[in-house]
Amino acid sequence: MSKNDPILITGAGGAVGSVSKKMIEMLLKDGHRVRGFVRTDDERAQALRTMGVEVFVGDLLNPEDLAKAIKGCRRVYFSMSLNPYYTDATILLAAVARAQGNIEVFVNISEYEQSRMTYDLMTSSREVRAKEFGGLIADWSPQQRAHWSSEQALKWSGLPVVNIQATIFYENPIVSRFVLKPMLESGELHLPFGRQKLSPIAAYDVAELCAKILAEPKGHLNKDYVLTGPELIGAQDLAESYSTVIGRKITYVPHDPDEWSKAFIDKALAHNPHVAAHLKTLVKFVAGGFYNRVTGQLEELLGRAPKETLWALTQLPGLKKA
Repeated sequence: MSKNDPILITGAGGAVGSVSKKMIEMLLKDGHRVRGFVRTDDERAQALRTMGVEVFVGDLLNPEDLAKAIKGCRRVYFSMSLNPYYTDATILLAAVARAQGNIEVFVNISEYEQSRMTYDLMTSSREVRAKEFGGLIADWSPQQRAHWSSEQALKWSGLPVVNIQATIFYENPIVSRFVLKPMLESGELHLPFGRQKLSPIAAYDVAELCAKILAEPKGHLNKDYVLTGPELIGAQDLAESYSTVIGRKITYVPHDPDEWSKAFIDKALAHNPHVAAHLKTLVKFVAGGFYNRVTGQLEELLGRAPKETLWALTQLPGLKKA
């Protein structure tokens, strides 16, 4: 593929901390043409045009739109916000990509949980699943099941797929948006993690890896990459890092996972039960130690150390390093 062939990026409008937007900036800087698929022709779409992106406005659940958007593209990045129809969109885009042919790489942004969603575990008893998840929950969220079925379908499609199975981002609202305002007001970081740890990942690092694969797919095709950040941190560590970033003492206040979810997730997402259910599952997975793992794969693929906690926190809106 030459740089004259556009790379299709879905979810191009993105939000704060979006992998797609950062990846687009990197690809454009390297001289690649980018076709950004957006749902709405709004100020974010116009900002993409200003950057030099070919903007396509359409619906990921409309095969006609997908066929038009992918025409002439040989490399594809698929991302979609948490949605009850996530599997539908994945399979529709895979079907259109298959029909067009000549696809060189299909990068699918997925989740860390997929690396542990084996067939044996998926079909095991509730008792076995609860033990694997840390004892606080026995079922995957509907979104996690959608990701799993989507990955199965992509494997069956025969497309040259790369699954990016990334752990929880620093930009995830559980550790950022939901808790930042009360933290800044009270000096207290309210989280339901107990003493468990996780290894968050910066959206910037995932974007850099995806851009690298899209620019040069050789050696990556038909692989699953299980990505974590470079270090295990607990809520107390996160509070100390926030203290450093904002320049005043932040104290960690532990909470019961169910009570925290009611106060923070249900309050913020009463209008979106699908997303709420997913985030509440993540909370219990963290509290049960499910994410207590560092893989080292990201450093190997990037050829550098992943971004650490202090750097990642300085990138969050509203926070500046002291």
